[in-house]
Amino acid sequence: MTEIYHNPRCGKSRQTLKLLHERGEQVTVVEYIKFCPSREKLKEILKKLNMQAEDIIRKGEPIYQEKYKGKALGEEEWIDAMVEDPILIERPIVVKAGKAAIGRPPEEVISIL
Repeated sequence: MTEIYHNPRCGKSRQTLKLLHERGEQVTVVEYIKFCPSREKLKEILKKLNMQAEDIIRKGEPIYQEKYKGKALGEEEWIDAMVEDPILIERPIVVKAGKAAIGRPPEEVISIL
């Protein structure tokens, strides 16, 4: 099973979901803005991505500019920020078989399928 952490308002997220369907993947769609992953799930995803929390923060989001810009937060604090404001999480993230990739561009996820 393939999971996509998806925002239907995002063009790259929609393109990545389409690519997964075109490749015949069975996909579980997680609309992470409505159903934010837990702290533990975010940590699992980060480990699979081989990234730090700050690496997947969307710094162009207004909420980032208002609440977080210029702050030196640690790993746990960034994870707390993503749980509190899930719009900060880069999208889309695809997870399959212990691996994860960010679909920017959408073709980046092919390597884990």
